[in-house]
Amino acid sequence: MERIKKDLSEALDALKGSEVDIITFSGMGEPTLASNLCEAIEVVRAITDLPIAILTNSSLLHLQEVRSTLKKIDKVVAKLDVPNAEIFKKINRPHASISLKNILKGIKELRKAYEGEFELQMMFITENKRNAEELASLAVEIDPDRVEINTPLRGCPAKPLSTEELRDINRIFEKKGLDTVSVYEARKPEVKSVNYEETSKRRPE
Repeated sequence: MERIKKDLSEALDALKGSEVDIITFSGMGEPTLASNLCEAIEVVRAITDLPIAILTNSSLLHLQEVRSTLKKIDKVVAKLDVPNAEIFKKINRPHASISLKNILKGIKELRKAYEGEFELQMMFITENKRNAEELASLAVEIDPDRVEINTPLRGCPAKPLSTEELRDINRIFEKKGLDTVSVYEARKPEVKSVNYEETSKRRPE
């Protein structure tokens, strides 16, 4: 916790005068795996009044203790890329202990009890672009504040979809009354890295 306190304090000092709008828990691993996540949130709260967000792959949202911790955060961005178990195994290649059934249960349970801003993040590639209609229907059931329509633009073995392909997917979600933002059309603010080496480990180009 001392490392978090030190690094965050130094980062905020270095960014004085810049437009900092949110503190986000993310990284190379799944942040809800951290046993000290609740304590880390409290440390951040003690340092700054900025809102806190988390990016989660949704794999542990079926656990009550995880959902209780996330209720302390102002914004949750939960990942959901597939509508059925078959394509889940093909695209996500999950650990044997992780099931799409539990992921969907966890997302829906969190959404029902969560009072902050809730977004779904959906990554589309060739293998799941035909499932856009099913995923849009699932999103309607979940009722997020917004759906992020993404395709991999950073270094990734999967080939990104074209602007037009993603635009067609976006229209499917919009027709169902969902508020969406596409990775190709979202406003990209200028981002300044306080520590490029550390950032590149977590967010490689």
